[in-house]
Amino acid sequence: MNAAIRLPVEQAYASELQALARNDDRQKPAGWSLSPKAVLTYLLGGKASDGTVISPKYVGRRRLMETAVATLATDRALLLLGVPGTAKSWVSEHLAAAIMGDSTLIVQCTAGTDENQIRYGWNYAQLLAKGPSQEALVPTPLYRAMESGKLCRLEELTRMGSDVQDTLITVLSEKMMPIPELNSSIYAQRGFNIIATANNRDKGVNELSSALKRRFNVVVLPLPEDMAEEVAIVSKRVDEMAGGLDLPVPKNVGEEIARVLTIFRELRSGATADGKVTLKTPSGSLSTAEAIATMVGGLSQAAWFDSGKLGAEGLAASLVGAIIKDPVQDKVVLEEYLETVLKKRPDYAGYYAALNAAI
Repeated sequence: MNAAIRLPVEQAYASELQALARNDDRQKPAGWSLSPKAVLTYLLGGKASDGTVISPKYVGRRRLMETAVATLATDRALLLLGVPGTAKSWVSEHLAAAIMGDSTLIVQCTAGTDENQIRYGWNYAQLLAKGPSQEALVPTPLYRAMESGKLCRLEELTRMGSDVQDTLITVLSEKMMPIPELNSSIYAQRGFNIIATANNRDKGVNELSSALKRRFNVVVLPLPEDMAEEVAIVSKRVDEMAGGLDLPVPKNVGEEIARVLTIFRELRSGATADGKVTLKTPSGSLSTAEAIATMVGGLSQAAWFDSGKLGAEGLAASLVGAIIKDPVQDKVVLEEYLETVLKKRPDYAGYYAALNAAI
C-alpha cells in the first residue's frame, strides 16, 4: 500500500491543531484558524485546554516567534532570514498551517523563476482558441492566496532576479495584482499575506531592492546559542524522522549527537569549546539541519549494514560529506582539526580513526 513520504504539516499535526482550535475563544485576526496565542503555543509547545500535549516545532527564543506571529496579524509581510539550516522553511510551513490550515501555497524561487510563476500564467491552448480570458488564465500560488485570503510562502526569495522580485512590490503595497491582458485586477481578500525566506550566507542571484525590503518585517533566525539547545533540536528531529523512516533508534544516539554537534560547533565557530585552540573554518555552514541529516544517515547505515550499532564508523562518511564542500580547502581544515583536536581526546578516538579513513 502506497503512502506519502511526507504529509503537509497541517495533516501530520492535525490532532494538535484541532485540540488548540477546539476551545480557542480568543479574538482571531480576519481569516485565521487560531488566535495568535494559540499559534504561538503550537510553535513553541505546551498544552491545549483539554490537556492535549502540543509538541514544540521551534526551539529557540520566544520573542522571535512572537514577532513573526504579530507581523502576520498585520498587513505587513514577513521575511525569515538566516544562514542555511536555521529552520526558516520549517517555521514558515508551520506558521501557514497554524494560521490558515494550509501550508501548500508555495513558490520555490530559483534563478529561473520568471514573472509568470509569481503572478499568473496562461493555458496556451485556451489562449489560442479564445484569446485572453479568465478561463485561459492559470493562477499561481500567490494568485490563489490573494483570491482566497490565505498565506503564500516564497522560499529562497533572493535566488530570484531583482526584476522578478520587484513584481511583488505592487502586491505588498497595494494588495492587488493588475491583469492588463484582461483589463482587470485581482484584489487580496482579508487574511492574505506573504511569508518569505532568504539565506543571508548564500547571497543568491540578487539582493532585495530597498523598495522591497521596506515592505517586509525581517525576523532573523539564529543558529542555536548553546549546546544543550542544539542537542534538544537535533534529538527531537532525528527521533521524528527515524520514526517516519522506520529506523530503529539505538540507546547511544544521544551520545553520538553530542559528539557530532561538538565537531560541528567547533569547526563553524573557529575555536574549540574551551576557547584554547583557534581553528580554520570550512566553507560550508555546518548547520543544525546538516547535523540532523548526518545523524539520520548514520541511523540508516546502522540499521541496514551495521547490525543496528551506531558509531563513528557509520557516521564518518556523512560527517565528511557535511564538512568537505570544497575538496581542497575543506579537506585541509578537517585534517588540521583531526590532528590538533580530536587526536588528543580519548573519547573521540573512534571519530579520529574513522574520519581519517573516510577522507
